[in-house]
Amino acid sequence: MSTCDMAVYIRPWVQFFKNPWRSSWAVLCIALALLVLTWTHAMPAWPIRFMPGSSEVVGPSSCSDLYQPGRPRKVVSSIKEFGGVGDGITSNTEAFRKAVKQLSKHGADGGAQLNVPSGRWLTGSFNLTSHFTLFLEEGACILGSQDPQDWPLIEPLPSYGRGRERLGPRHISLIHGNGLTDVVITGNNGSIDGQGRMWWELWWNRTLNYTRGHLVEIMNSNNILISNLTFINSPFWTIHPVYCSNVVIKNMTIRAPLNSPNTDGIDPDSSTNVCIEDCYIESGDDLVAIKSGWDQYGIKTARPSSNITVQRISGTTPTCSGIGIGSEMSGGVSNILIRDLHVYNSSSALRVKSDRGRGGYITNVTVTNITMEHVKIPIRFSRGANDHPDQNFDPKALPKVSNIYISNVVGEGVKRAPVLEGIDGTVYEGICIQNVSFKGDKMKEKWQCELVKGEVYDAFPNPCDQLVSRNTSFSWCRNRQFPGR
Repeated sequence: MSTCDMAVYIRPWVQFFKNPWRSSWAVLCIALALLVLTWTHAMPAWPIRFMPGSSEVVGPSSCSDLYQPGRPRKVVSSIKEFGGVGDGITSNTEAFRKAVKQLSKHGADGGAQLNVPSGRWLTGSFNLTSHFTLFLEEGACILGSQDPQDWPLIEPLPSYGRGRERLGPRHISLIHGNGLTDVVITGNNGSIDGQGRMWWELWWNRTLNYTRGHLVEIMNSNNILISNLTFINSPFWTIHPVYCSNVVIKNMTIRAPLNSPNTDGIDPDSSTNVCIEDCYIESGDDLVAIKSGWDQYGIKTARPSSNITVQRISGTTPTCSGIGIGSEMSGGVSNILIRDLHVYNSSSALRVKSDRGRGGYITNVTVTNITMEHVKIPIRFSRGANDHPDQNFDPKALPKVSNIYISNVVGEGVKRAPVLEGIDGTVYEGICIQNVSFKGDKMKEKWQCELVKGEVYDAFPNPCDQLVSRNTSFSWCRNRQFPGR
């Protein structure tokens, strides 16, 4: 079975009872309880998915109205009309580039849609256009070329000053866009396979000349929707919206081998008004990482990430985090809502990452309704990565971290209590933690806290001395109202 075939997850089969009213109430209650237990065992805590032939389920609330569709697409074409061949061998790079160029002429009239039928469509990098929909039909799989020449070099991002992994330029993403509006990448659970192993081996063998390309990167754009697809085996970060606004990423499955290097799932970067919801992610790095530039380049560019909602995400990453903030956060991160997260077999569920030289700020972050199993450190504030773009960073540029609100967190099989470490010369303040419980065989129960200030209520095990509980009804933390589901 090919990786594209394996990419389709099958929703657990549920049989509803016929004529339940004829049964006794006792039998009915037992049957319903068994049904709930079967469903819970089969799926992660928040596995809300879109599957072929089913209705779209987005859960009790959705932020997806950030994407506002324009007029209906005037023209709908197939990649076959531009010479595409879906045999998994023939290169379709020119077919995709020709199709986008031709269909871009309809932007003023509502735009166009390019359909990718069932098949295996090998291609190098191609750019999208405004007022455009890329639609992958059921059984369609776009394959990333194994020739590095098909991933041309482009300039580094201004907020990074160089390629993230290597000096100089970087490889373009497989599917790329810059300066666009009203772009949709969607389908009937088709797949995009970056075939990243070639790139991972270059990294492992230390023979990588330039920073690897993403699977999808959209730059300087607005009104973007990515949904209802499976992305697998990205060479580097999988979905990277940078300098964007009004971005919705929902109902996605993202998978990469758990040992694949830096294969983050979704990385909103220097972007505002972003909605990430109802996704399942397996990767060799953070499931979701919120970023805003790197050291002096991020400070100078000054493009923050703000107004970001991440909800109903589940997945696993053995060495990294369910949700990471940073470590590249020099342009600032604010107004973040993270809720209904399920993380298992991972290094941490929530991690705030920074360092000397970063500058910037992280503020007004709300995290609520988190479940985890077999996680090493449930909540972690970390420092000291000593990871800088060059020697010109300012070691006196210290990050400011404040107003981090965490509530309703449960962890089973946890290795140790939270580790909250600030940075010498600055204090992480306004930390508010309510109703958290961490348990595990031989768990190290002592919290590790340095250079943090705040309050903790209803926590097991008992928190550190730096985070005190106030026996008063006027506590700013105790009285804080957390958003519900």
